[in-house]
Amino acid sequence: MEVIFIKDLKNQGKKGQIKNVKDGYAENFLINKGYAVKKTKENLLKLQHELAKKEKEDEHNKKEAENLKEKLSKVTLEFKVKTGEGDKVFGSISVKQIKDELKKQGYDIEKSKIELQNTIQSLGFHDVKINLYPEIMATIKVHVIK
Repeated sequence: MEVIFIKDLKNQGKKGQIKNVKDGYAENFLINKGYAVKKTKENLLKLQHELAKKEKEDEHNKKEAENLKEKLSKVTLEFKVKTGEGDKVFGSISVKQIKDELKKQGYDIEKSKIELQNTIQSLGFHDVKINLYPEIMATIKVHVIK
């Protein structure tokens, strides 16, 4: 029996995949537990409609990410820190501080999307990458002053 997976099932199939499985397994497990539906014309049309809708949504999200990338490339965040002897910075600039400063400027970016290779512990300009969408990275400048 051919089924269309409506949920991901580890080592069996991913959402939207069409697979030929044994009748008993399909009826008693996959369909019964809500992982798949029988392959019919109606269900195929529904799947195609969902895939087209997802593709449009992805395209829209990608355009939004590109626009945001352009805006963020012009952003410079400034942090005033206390320094000790020889301009040694006390503490460091964290991802949370960067997120909070971006929020003050009107950009709501999740903490997990901000990528810091090393903690910022020195004065001057530093580049910080933000993962906006798969394959779309924005870079902002962080200026640390005393």
